[in-house]
Amino acid sequence: MATLYTQVSRNKAKSLFYLLFFALLIMALGWFASYYFGDPSILVIAVGVSIAMSLFSYFGGDKVALAASRAKPIQSKDNPYVWNLVENLAITAGLPIPKVYVIDDPAPNAFATGRSPQHASIAVTTGLVKKLENEELEGVIAHELAHVGNYDMRLMTIVVVMVGIVTLLADIFLRMAFWGGGDSREGGQLRLILMIVGFVLVLLSPIFAMLIQMAISRRREFLADATGALLTRYPEGLASALEKIDKDHRPMRTASNATAHLYIENPFNDRKGITARLSGLFNTHPPTAKRIKALRDLSV
Repeated sequence: MATLYTQVSRNKAKSLFYLLFFALLIMALGWFASYYFGDPSILVIAVGVSIAMSLFSYFGGDKVALAASRAKPIQSKDNPYVWNLVENLAITAGLPIPKVYVIDDPAPNAFATGRSPQHASIAVTTGLVKKLENEELEGVIAHELAHVGNYDMRLMTIVVVMVGIVTLLADIFLRMAFWGGGDSREGGQLRLILMIVGFVLVLLSPIFAMLIQMAISRRREFLADATGALLTRYPEGLASALEKIDKDHRPMRTASNATAHLYIENPFNDRKGITARLSGLFNTHPPTAKRIKALRDLSV
């Protein structure tokens, strides 16, 4: 039986492995593009554009997500129950008290956002507060605080930059190759093999990048589950909360594809539909049943 500490360590190690694989993929693409066109500036351009595109989401993405979700900020006097839960857990975790928001929606869900613990916000729906018992709501809030403490928003911003670099490199290469770019030097069979492998890599790399992004996102959910359980010392609270959230099939009115990955559970009403029957490679969240099982297999 895995302990909370071994689960946390395992999930951190797997996230690092995915990031290293991502970096190797980018280096392979950059090397091939530079070799094929004889122009090392291609990689520099792709990196610069991707970073520029991500700066806005890094510094202003939390405000956009909260506004898009129609989340309303609250203070202690507005909702003492929710506010005190967040405050007590943040103090226990040694984190700054995040801004607290409530979303007027009957579907039970929650999310955290912000680039650092000093700029974090936690939003819960009215449906979540109404549906869950105290220990269950505490488990959900602890999960979201774990995302804050683990700097998951910062990590996913880095991942988004990497996805952008891979996609731009592939796009630049294909456009330049289509319009007749490339080094015309002859190099025999070895060069031909390199060209074939390179073209296959370029064509498939955006798919690889998306799969890695989804894998990292799912791994961070497992990590937040384990870290949250470590904070409350009661894994069953979050496990029971996930069961209740998963059984409620009402879609959120304010959720969108751009913000869906932030929520503790899929905010759309397709958990039992096509998405649930797929392999899960393109899902940002692990299957709920696996998360519940992992929590109940933990020993505190």
